[in-house]
Amino acid sequence: MAFVYSKVKGHNKIGLPSIIMNHFILLRPAHWIKNLFLFVPLFFAGEMLNIYKLYHVIIAWCAFSLAASSVYVLNDIQDIEADKLHPEKRFRPLPSGKVSVPMAVVLMAICLIMSCVISYFISIKFLFIVGLYLIINILYSFGLKNISILDILILSAGFNLRIKAGGIAADIAVSEWLMIMVFLLALLMAFAKRRDDLLIKISTGQDMRKSIGGYNLDFMNVSLALVSAIIIVAYLMYTLSPDIEHRFGTYRLYYTALFVIAGVMRYLQITYVDKNSGSPTKILYRDRFLQVTLLLWLLSFYFLIYFPDFHIFD
Repeated sequence: MAFVYSKVKGHNKIGLPSIIMNHFILLRPAHWIKNLFLFVPLFFAGEMLNIYKLYHVIIAWCAFSLAASSVYVLNDIQDIEADKLHPEKRFRPLPSGKVSVPMAVVLMAICLIMSCVISYFISIKFLFIVGLYLIINILYSFGLKNISILDILILSAGFNLRIKAGGIAADIAVSEWLMIMVFLLALLMAFAKRRDDLLIKISTGQDMRKSIGGYNLDFMNVSLALVSAIIIVAYLMYTLSPDIEHRFGTYRLYYTALFVIAGVMRYLQITYVDKNSGSPTKILYRDRFLQVTLLLWLLSFYFLIYFPDFHIFD
């Protein structure tokens, strides 16, 4: 986002709207889409039309987004020097100098306090999950992100905490199948992201992060193929599980595996062919194939869960 300038006595003056926008960008609002995972338990429980539960999850989403933003700001403060060397991250508010470190600290504190207050009023259990998310990510920012494999596992575990938080907010039990599937999906995206960092190191000679030293292309390629295969098999096992069939009242959930396979293949194509898997969030916002695939998966799953007696394929 460009600055807004006005000429005053031969000097550039930064416009107020631009200052506000740069501080807002520091919160990484585009990444709040990750917190939509809080709605996943509600969706799979067939309770998306329950206004009372939906309201509570929306409030929980706000609290978790504020917590995530405080973590993003902390991570950006820690990585200022490294981000200055990154071809894309150098344009972020802190490494580019558009936002000062003291102001970033103030913004981080405001987000943290607001998140904890809202979480407390939701429930003590929800506050515990948010607190655990914050502790893990603070440790991540202060050193754990430099340990190969552990950095990827921590990133993936964050999505499981989102699932648990959503289940607590909606008062819905989260199944082990759901936890496994979300963890595997997050693991796939994390490996693809690290692979992109590795490609940048190979092309520029610059280490984008210390943990990259523990990876190479062969390891990344094998890991991505392994996790992708496990995701597809696990999803098929999930949809064919007698317990899931009994819970949803339909055996047809395996139809939706088509969209899961298509989505995984497209993500691998972006990673291996396009070599552009550095930001899963940007991919989701920009890639039409993935957007359509995700939409069709959601619609098909919604249809099968909420209208199990409609036997269109019988």
